Amino acid sequence: MSFAWTDLLHALALVLIIEGLLPFTKPALLKKIYAQLLIMSDKSIRLSGLASLLAGVLLLLLT
Repeated sequence: MSFAWTDLLHALALVLIIEGLLPFTKPALLKKIYAQLLIMSDKSIRLSGLASLLAGVLLLLLT
C-alpha cells in the first residue's frame, strides 16, 4: 500500500468539514456544549477524548 499525500489532504478536509458543521448550523447548541465542558472535570474530558481516540484508531484498523 503506497502513501498518497492526496489521501491525507482528503482526510484533513473531511475533518474540517465535520468540525465546521455544528458551529455553522447550530451555534447556540455549540455554546451550550462549551458551557457544559467548562463545568466538567479534567478527568471526564480526558476520558471522553480517549474514547474518541480509541474509536478512531479502531475504525482505521478495521478498514
